[in-house]
Amino acid sequence: PTLFRSAVDEGCDLDAAALPPFRTPFTFEPPRPLLSRTTSPALPSVQSITPYRGCVPGCVYCYARPSHAFLGLSPGLDFETKLFAKPDAAALLERELSKTNYRPRVINLGSNTDPYQPIERRHRITRQILEVLSAFNHPVSIVTKSNLILRDLDILAPMAAKGLAAAAVSVTTLKNRL
Repeated sequence: PTLFRSAVDEGCDLDAAALPPFRTPFTFEPPRPLLSRTTSPALPSVQSITPYRGCVPGCVYCYARPSHAFLGLSPGLDFETKLFAKPDAAALLERELSKTNYRPRVINLGSNTDPYQPIERRHRITRQILEVLSAFNHPVSIVTKSNLILRDLDILAPMAAKGLAAAAVSVTTLKNRL
């Protein structure tokens, strides 16, 4: 088959600069256990924290999308437009790590959704979690698409120097140069 492209006028001649800024609504979640533990034989001893549910980048291939269905929301558009934040995450984490029966294992941030959502700039939930992990000398790994991780280098660099922090930045592009 022959492929072709053609321009289409959708009749939308709005001035983008005149539109109000798009704001992603978010809701605070009530406190509950923070650490998720995986019991899969394929991933032994894995635990994670998801500071935010939903994800603004909205990658179409994201395996976390169905998690929004547990909230009675669409794994489609709702996943990338309706965020949920856990404002008490740092306090819950501190309580969990202080338990006498707690055994340290690497905690993954970003294994479900990106811990650096745009609302992190204001709410600093991920940063607060990192402050607690640093105070406890607890290992952490982070997966993100956001350059906001650079804001937390003052916490992550000393942790990494002790072998307690690792980060992976996902870059999705069609540009081979990148």
